[in-house]
Amino acid sequence: MTLPEETLKKTRRQKAFAVLPTLLTLGNAICGFGAITILARVGPTFDVGLHDPSVAWDPAMEMVKAAQLIFLAMLFDALDGSAARLTNQTSEFGAMLDSLCDAVSFGVAPAFMMLKLADPRHHLMETLSGKISSPVGIDLQAPFDYSIDFLWAIAALFLACAILRLARFNVETDEEDTHEGFSGLPSPAAAAVIASLPIGVMALKKKMVGAAAVTWAQQVGGVVLPALAVILPFITLATAVLMVSRIKYPHLFNQILKGDQGRMQLLQLVFTLALIFAVGGVAVPVILCWFAFAGPFKAAWGKYVKPRFSRTSASN
Repeated sequence: MTLPEETLKKTRRQKAFAVLPTLLTLGNAICGFGAITILARVGPTFDVGLHDPSVAWDPAMEMVKAAQLIFLAMLFDALDGSAARLTNQTSEFGAMLDSLCDAVSFGVAPAFMMLKLADPRHHLMETLSGKISSPVGIDLQAPFDYSIDFLWAIAALFLACAILRLARFNVETDEEDTHEGFSGLPSPAAAAVIASLPIGVMALKKKMVGAAAVTWAQQVGGVVLPALAVILPFITLATAVLMVSRIKYPHLFNQILKGDQGRMQLLQLVFTLALIFAVGGVAVPVILCWFAFAGPFKAAWGKYVKPRFSRTSASN
């Protein structure tokens, strides 16, 4: 029995739509692999002779490129699920494929990035700030270095929590889920916190040196840069714990697509855009850290701190 021409065309269109989410998901994994490849070349033992001598090699810019690829992977990850739902092509295969790709881009890549950034032989300040001298007389180098074993343990824990987060998401999410929020910090957001640091530090460095140096950037950089080198592993540890927590986080991408923003969300969006306009790339890690840590801070404040203040006021 021969199918009508219109039926054949419809079947071809459905197959084409089914391929689109898969390609977007694979694009996520390819970006993650690209970030890992770039990060593997950054380090104190890098052989410049392996590359074209006419091309300037800047480890800091390579680190930023790796971070940008992780953000591009986030874009693919945001689009593939939306594309699958819009074309009614959601499937168990797509969910499994998405988690496998996320494990590469948002588990392995950011964990490896933290290792590179905090490596005592080639840590954050040396790679991104280039040991620049502070115009305000503050030493930009970290006061001490971590052992490789300690950093590896933090990175391994981050990867394990990302995998657990992805597995839990697959088990707890069904096709009828509204996709308006998450239980625990999403793995892409956790990866973005780590990936935002090279971008933010490079942007701050550009404002600290040269003829266009900004005074506030010099003062802030003199304090933030050495402190960041010290707390980076603990930022990674905190995001790892938040991924397997039950703290509620909004699904910002879907809320924007649906136009479902309240007054508070609109105010936050305006504030975010104003911050980006004012300080440029320096705002990226600030915004992402706010998204990751503001919720837990509010929850802890409401559960532990606020009741104590209430009891103290009542007793007085």
